[in-house]
Amino acid sequence: MTKTAVIIVAAGRGTRAGGTLPKQWQVLKGAAASMRVIDHSIARFRAQADNIVVVHHPDDLDLAQSLENVTLVCGGATRAESVRAGLEALVGLGIDRVLIHDAARALVPDAVIEGVKSALTHHQGAAPALAVTDALWRGGLSQDATETGSFVDGTQDRSGLFRAQTPQGFAFEAILAAHRAYQGEAADDVEVARAAGIKVTITRGAEENFKITHPEDFARAEALLRQQEQETTQMDIRLGNGYDVHRFGEGDHVWLCGVKVPHERSLQGHSDADVGMHALTDAIYGALARGDIGQHFPPSDPQWKGAESPIFLRHAIGLAREMGYELMNCDVTLVCERPKVGPHAQAMRAALAEIMDVDVEKVSVKATTSERLGFTGREEGIASLATAALMRR
Repeated sequence: MTKTAVIIVAAGRGTRAGGTLPKQWQVLKGAAASMRVIDHSIARFRAQADNIVVVHHPDDLDLAQSLENVTLVCGGATRAESVRAGLEALVGLGIDRVLIHDAARALVPDAVIEGVKSALTHHQGAAPALAVTDALWRGGLSQDATETGSFVDGTQDRSGLFRAQTPQGFAFEAILAAHRAYQGEAADDVEVARAAGIKVTITRGAEENFKITHPEDFARAEALLRQQEQETTQMDIRLGNGYDVHRFGEGDHVWLCGVKVPHERSLQGHSDADVGMHALTDAIYGALARGDIGQHFPPSDPQWKGAESPIFLRHAIGLAREMGYELMNCDVTLVCERPKVGPHAQAMRAALAEIMDVDVEKVSVKATTSERLGFTGREEGIASLATAALMRR
């Protein structure tokens, strides 16, 4: 599986945009919600990348620490130095390709991102752009002392000219080597790549993928954001399934859907072996197309040994909300002969609802037997199946 990382460059000062904070930390007001520019940029890549690195200015560390589920890297004196710092933070993580994006391009459409990723299956470099369609002039100052300002001094052929955008995507090792070898400043990462001999294919850009630069750009971005929110009010539902199994071992209780149930044996596992909560967590990850528990909390990592399963479920539902989704409902089925789940089902519903911060009416917990067939019928363990439905806010 190809592993993709995103570097969001947010180390600039953005003084032309005005305001008391650099533009990437200022708020964009939508019709439904208000988030900072950088929050919008990160959200655009949540479902598009395995790792997200945010490169921030040293003075913005306190602001950057409010960002969740990203790697923070301190930027350098130039954009090229900042990007290189982000690339170095990804070394050793098995990254195959990297997308480098300006935080100020907060409304980049999914189609632009997907276009770059698709092009990287055949090219070492790809970047979105828009063809220049306006007439181009060269300007100069008048030689007449009585005249002020710039005047048209000639025209420029626009054939073959493009307005560059981000994210600019590259084979990871190739762009890392290019940045390590590059000296001085560069307009963007395409310039660095080309200096190293990397060919960069042009993909389709979008007008809404503009870079917030001046105060009036905030009004333009907010109008576009409200329009996009209206367009996405159409129902956007995702479904996910989860399945988990744990065997019995020595003990005097089992954890099922957040409730400690007395029993003559306990379930065995790397964590607390809450089979119901694990299945539900995987159902949410599945609905988001973000893998499973093992990818987010590797069993090879000793810090998760004996971990409480609410940690995993809170992470999954938190990720859903970061990506703009809320839980519509979920259904957990426990498959076992014993212990009897019925007397505890309401407490299990309440526990899951509290962990996910949702109404208990959105949570279903039920049980069935396997009619004495298979490992559950022989009481060797417990299985669980779960379904989760998410809807975009």
